Parts: sequence; C-alpha cells; structure tokens
Amino acid sequence: MSFLEVKHLDVFYGDVQVIFDLSMHVDEGEVVSIIGGNGAGKSTLLKALSGLVPPRSGEILFQGRALHRAPPEEIVEEGIVHVPEGRRLFSLMSVKDNLIVGAYNRRADAVKDRTLGEVYELFPRLKEREAQMALTLSGGEQQMVAIGRGLMAKPRLLMLDEPSLGLAPILVKSIFDTLKKIAQAGTTVLLVEQDVKHSLSLSHRGYVLEHGRIVLEGPAADLLNDPHVKTAYLGL
Repeated sequence: MSFLEVKHLDVFYGDVQVIFDLSMHVDEGEVVSIIGGNGAGKSTLLKALSGLVPPRSGEILFQGRALHRAPPEEIVEEGIVHVPEGRRLFSLMSVKDNLIVGAYNRRADAVKDRTLGEVYELFPRLKEREAQMALTLSGGEQQMVAIGRGLMAKPRLLMLDEPSLGLAPILVKSIFDTLKKIAQAGTTVLLVEQDVKHSLSLSHRGYVLEHGRIVLEGPAADLLNDPHVKTAYLGL
C-alpha cells in the first residue's frame, strides 16, 4: 500500500474537464515531482488532493483512508498540507502570526511552540523578522514564510506549488536546499515546479503531466535524461 495513492482521478471546473483518468502514487519518505507546462493541470491536481476542488470521480487514498470526499480541514488533520502558488500570506499580519496560523489543526496546535522553534532554525531570517508585517518582506522571505506556515501544520505529506516562482537564481537554490533538509528530516514531499532541473534533481521519482494526463513517469534521473523532457522542459 502506497502512502498516497490516486486512482483514475477526473477533475472538472464546471463543465470543463482538467484532469483525465489520472493515477499516481507517492511512497512514504519520497520526494516526487509533477512537471508540465502552463495549463497542464498541475495546480488543479494539488487542489484536488487537498480538497479545494473535489474530484468528479476516482479515488484519493492516504495511508489507506479514502479522502476524495473529505473537506479540506479534515485532509489537513490527516497530515496532507498544501503550500499554494503565490504564497497567499496575510499581508498585514506579522511573520510570527502568519506562521502560527498554520498550526490551527488539533495535532499541530498541541506542539506549535516547538514547531515554531524548528521553523526558525530552518529559516533564521524569519526569527529576525518575526515582528515585521508580511508585506514588508522580500519575495524570497515571503516564500520562506509560506513554507514555514505549511510546516507549522505538522505535515506527513507536504505539497508545494511552484515554490521558486519569481525568485532570483540564488534564492531558488536556497529554497531547494531547504526542501532537501525538510525531506531528509522525514517529511514526504510532492512538488509541482516549473524549474524541472532543480525539482527532478531533488526528487526520487517524477510524473510528466500534459493536458491533464500523465504521459511519462519514472525515476527522476531517467526523466532528466528522457529526450522528450530534455526538448520540452529543459530547452535542450
């Protein structure tokens, strides 16, 4: 039994189908990348897994439990945490308060002070800026807050949507170095990222999503060397 198992998922926005008969899995302790171009359905897939866009059909099983009809708050309680594209911070709240918001589920609330210390250890800059309003932070610092807020929820599976979007190359490297530490500490990671080289270099396995369908899958190293991936996503 896989840690996360998705079976024959169909997802619609109204009458428009975005995800078609999608099946995939993530094993505990893995880093798995979903790669694909704009409009491929990557963000929609994460929204379906986190309950924000309920699937029309198919199954989502997490540690053997069916979650495809569960509301988002129940999915978070189970340990699936979604760090969305665009950071979505509370701009007029402090860094610390933005982080604390992440610990609203029962499991996380009980240990939030300890988790906050762990987040500050991972992102020392956030400790320095904990009293600042989120809107005063740089893009890289805001991304640190978004990831830190996800960690405050005590994820068993951390899903990240485009964590490097809009960041300078040196900050992209810093974010991926941090994701590596998170994974090494035992958190399973599902990563949607257009920086294919960085994401596959970090991952154990990957899936290529095109027009809402999985068209390729396999070990990350194999995908990095795949002719289609090289041409379509690496510009080689």
